[in-house]
Amino acid sequence: MIPRVLLSTLLISATQLLVGQNASEIVRKADEMMRGEKSSYSEMTMRIVRPKWERSLSFKSWSKGTELSLVYITSPAREKGQAFLKINREMWSWNPTINRTVKLPPSMLSQGWMGSDFTNDDLLNQRSIVVDYNHTISGEEQIDGWDCWRITLTPKPDAPVVWGKMILWVTKKHYLILKSEYYDEEQLLVKTEMAHSIKDVDGRTIPTIYELIPAEEPGNRTIVELNAIKFNIDINDSFFSLRNLTQVK
Repeated sequence: MIPRVLLSTLLISATQLLVGQNASEIVRKADEMMRGEKSSYSEMTMRIVRPKWERSLSFKSWSKGTELSLVYITSPAREKGQAFLKINREMWSWNPTINRTVKLPPSMLSQGWMGSDFTNDDLLNQRSIVVDYNHTISGEEQIDGWDCWRITLTPKPDAPVVWGKMILWVTKKHYLILKSEYYDEEQLLVKTEMAHSIKDVDGRTIPTIYELIPAEEPGNRTIVELNAIKFNIDINDSFFSLRNLTQVK
């Protein structure tokens, strides 16, 4: 007969393992819901709002799996042609004005992308939330009437990530991330992202507007609207190359 104390310990360990596996599976499904299980192509408009000004830019984005992504700026005219590439853990930017490709060092991952509240890491490092963090279900809440899991993400040892902790609210139906909180290494809230305007697009139900709000900068926010998206398109790995970074349209 197994001693009661040992049995309780085994049951607790098994439960914790099961919850951990479920949390990771939820995050993976939520990530694939917006990226596609294999690949995706999207067209978006970003509006950067500040207390005394605002501006907009549009861009195209291609991704394949969690290791390959490419972003191309389509407007405004003064920034059109700039492009960004990620291959595995390496990232580059291309600026046609100066005819130069620059490899982005890890120190630039936390910098604002195109002057927005999104970082280079947010836009390009698509593998991060699935691969670089441990996942734990830390509660259940409703967001805008949707029943959600609250999942806490903590970085794995030596993971090359920007955030000290993330908290995601993922809907139990459709696996949509409706709210994300980003914390620094001191566990202070840096910014909150909210998803809105849920619609049926290309065969799946997804949010089409994202709003990012910094915690310490009143009046600042960045809104991204999804204008078009296609999931699981045919795209060769060779598309994601330094050569194509300078030629993509």
